[in-house]
Amino acid sequence: MLQTLAIGGGGAIGALLRFWMSNGVYALLGRDFPYGTLFINVLGSLIMGLLFVLLVERSAAAPEWRALLMIGLLGSFTTFSTFSIETLKLLEGGEFGKALLNILLSVLLCLLAAWGGVIAGRQL
Repeated sequence: MLQTLAIGGGGAIGALLRFWMSNGVYALLGRDFPYGTLFINVLGSLIMGLLFVLLVERSAAAPEWRALLMIGLLGSFTTFSTFSIETLKLLEGGEFGKALLNILLSVLLCLLAAWGGVIAGRQL
C-alpha cells in the first residue's frame, strides 16, 4: 500500500513539473517544433539513468523511494504519449522532416542522456 501511495504522490509531482517546465521551454522557443516534450524526455532520461545507479545498483533504497522517484515522478514527468501524438500531428501536417527529426532526436538524445546519467551515477 505504501508503494502505491508513493507512486501516486510522485506521479502528481512529476505531472506538474512536466507541465510547468515544458510550457517554459515553449515560451522560450515557440511551438513550431515539440521542443518542450523533447527537453522533458531528455532530462527525464538523464535523471532516470542517475537514479537507477544511485537507488538500484548502489543502494538498498527502500522500494517506496524507488517507486516514488522512478515510477511515479519520472513516469509522469516523461511524455512518450505526448511525443507520439505530436509526431503524428507533424506527419499529418506534411512536416515529414520535422517528424523524422523529432523521432531521431528523441530516441538518440534520450538514450545518450540515460547513459550519461548512469555514467554520472557510477562516478559518484
